[in-house]
Amino acid sequence: MGKKAKPLRVDPFAKREAEKYSNPIPSREYILDYLQQCGHLVKREELFQALGLKKDDPEQEEALRRRLRAMERDGQIVLTRRDGYGLPDKMNLLRGRIIGHKDGFGFLVPDDGSDDLYLSARQMQCVFHGDRVLARVAGTDKRNRREGIIAEVLERNTPSLVGRFFSEKGVDFVVPSNTRIAQDILLSPEEQVKAKEGQIVVVEIVSYPSFRKQAIGRITEILGDHMAPGLEIEVAIRNYNIPHTWPDAVQAEMQQFEEGFLPTDEKDRRDLQSLPFVTIDGADARDFDDAVYCERQKKQWRLVVAIADVSHYVNPSSELDKEAQARGNSVYFPNTVVPMLPEVLSNELCSLKPKVNRLCMVCDMLISPKGELKRFEFYPAVIHSRARLIYNDVAAWLDNKKCPPAYKAVLPHLHDLYALYQLLRESREKRGAIDFETTETRVIFGPNRKIKQIVPTERTVAHRIIEECMLLANVSAAHFLLKAKVPALFRVHAAPAAEKLADLKAFLAELGLRLPGGKVPKPEDYSVFLKSIAQRPDAHLIQTVLLRSLSQAVYSPDNIGHFGLAFDAYAHFTSPIRRYPDLVIHRAIRHVLAKRKPKKFMYDLASISRLGEHCSTTERRADEATREVLDWLKCEFMRDRVGETFEGLITNVTGFGLFVELKNIYVEGLVHVTALHNDYYQFDAKKHRLFGERSGITYRLGDSVRVKVGRVDLDQRKIDFELAEEEQTKRVKTTFKKKKKKKKYFDKK
Repeated sequence: MGKKAKPLRVDPFAKREAEKYSNPIPSREYILDYLQQCGHLVKREELFQALGLKKDDPEQEEALRRRLRAMERDGQIVLTRRDGYGLPDKMNLLRGRIIGHKDGFGFLVPDDGSDDLYLSARQMQCVFHGDRVLARVAGTDKRNRREGIIAEVLERNTPSLVGRFFSEKGVDFVVPSNTRIAQDILLSPEEQVKAKEGQIVVVEIVSYPSFRKQAIGRITEILGDHMAPGLEIEVAIRNYNIPHTWPDAVQAEMQQFEEGFLPTDEKDRRDLQSLPFVTIDGADARDFDDAVYCERQKKQWRLVVAIADVSHYVNPSSELDKEAQARGNSVYFPNTVVPMLPEVLSNELCSLKPKVNRLCMVCDMLISPKGELKRFEFYPAVIHSRARLIYNDVAAWLDNKKCPPAYKAVLPHLHDLYALYQLLRESREKRGAIDFETTETRVIFGPNRKIKQIVPTERTVAHRIIEECMLLANVSAAHFLLKAKVPALFRVHAAPAAEKLADLKAFLAELGLRLPGGKVPKPEDYSVFLKSIAQRPDAHLIQTVLLRSLSQAVYSPDNIGHFGLAFDAYAHFTSPIRRYPDLVIHRAIRHVLAKRKPKKFMYDLASISRLGEHCSTTERRADEATREVLDWLKCEFMRDRVGETFEGLITNVTGFGLFVELKNIYVEGLVHVTALHNDYYQFDAKKHRLFGERSGITYRLGDSVRVKVGRVDLDQRKIDFELAEEEQTKRVKTTFKKKKKKKKYFDKK
């Protein structure tokens, strides 16, 4: 047994705890410090005594139990089977999120940014995709991947799911439609099932799976016999447990906003109604949360970014705030939105509509002739937007196209915005921000919600103008809160992990290329490199591999900067209507403006940290749900094209085949490795290719290929391609010529 540790003489956060609780207990930080000093697992009784808590005080004992349970839930500590508490890193445990695979196995994505942990199908028996767990590294698998063993499930994230009902040999079960959940859900024998074979149902999880038993659920809703138009969104919403109805308590609170905008709300705000603010958004936008104004001031520029003051309307202790926090963000499906806030706020009171007064939180900035941010100021204000403008229109007017008379008054200010944008763009390039040329698409529907066309979205200069304005306001917010030392939720983007960087360099070396910057390349090294390869025929391939080597941006109270944007501090301030982290930032700014002490902010470091994890999760949830809907719609779109042949581009290479995206159609499918005839194909991960052992035929990431649509599976949301006959013939001939040429060369030698 280890030596007994001595706790710190004084809890550094005792004052904070005393302000929050009438009968305070030691802070999380104090408990973690004690466990850090210990060389052994600590039982609760020992911890109670070591922390100096009163004996025979049921209130303190219960408070400590709850705190320890919360710290367990957050993965800060671990309770072992011997009822001892310890720190995960001292027990070689990794905390992270489960990513499931349709074939039964899965991965743990560690919170610390280290490489993923492979989880066998056996380990995945006790968890669902999206659960949070603690896992131990158990060694490596046959493919030399780190393999893990699940030690504890910290958080379940699938209270219910959608699937098809089946009954076999007297056993009723549901097969989940989410392909990342490979286990069937058993239905209790006592349940009187009203669903018919094959119907799509919603099942509530009654008992979660373990190594000994399958998950058990009960049917709560029957959605229908087949995927009717529009049902794909209902399925995704339920699959990912996205809150989509407003509880009665929230609807009751909404009644206070029925009177609309009140003149009394303008009290204690700067009056900016005389400034000709405009909003610039997409043609189909309904919530306008940012307005901009720009003017020249001799050689400098004044840029004013006004953001909807959601924090004025959403009280932190309200039912509305609880619901907004649970949602985390608005979810944008094709032609449908699940908003974070009710429409009376998102589309009315908080929306910066033209010709009406609106409350804002303003970031007022001064920019030098070199495009450098000289100073900024935050304050609450009232604005009166002059116009609701559309990206494409603004881009046309700036290109000297005719501007309608109704908007001529704001045109000079748009030209000022454009001139400032050019300076900011130069500053961005000097800073070394990484710019990727990616193609985003939008769906055009025909009758009965069937896809008519998938088209690339045009990214105009107007999009870029607004983007640069928002970036500057977000950076200002981050620095404002850093200076004030208030706990804040930063948008952080870590540098690439060492292993991913090594893989990238190995791939580039195969092409005779080198990423500058040595062992630890900076953002500007990536930026310079991307410019240097821009004209190469394989530029798209190189950019894709480089993009995949980067880490994912998340929300965190620990400011490590934003690698991709090359900012030393960055936060999300500009979209509080649709992102909860932005609302948290607004509250922090309001706290500082009120000249309150940092320690009295409504969120402490622990709660901010939990919010960061939660909002990062809801962001991923939204991405996965919208991707699922698009995948289903694309499958439905391609169902009538089975047997047709298309030109495509290899977008990913794996051990089981090639993912190909059809050119000008933007639909992706799989050419399975078994569909590559007359050879055994080996996967080369470093070179992102499959090559035939005997024939030498090679398929690489970025190659153009001609494929035929072989099969479409709506339930699995899968499209299978086959190589067109002419493609296979071409590959064989090309490889044969190369071999012949090589043979002649060696014969001459």
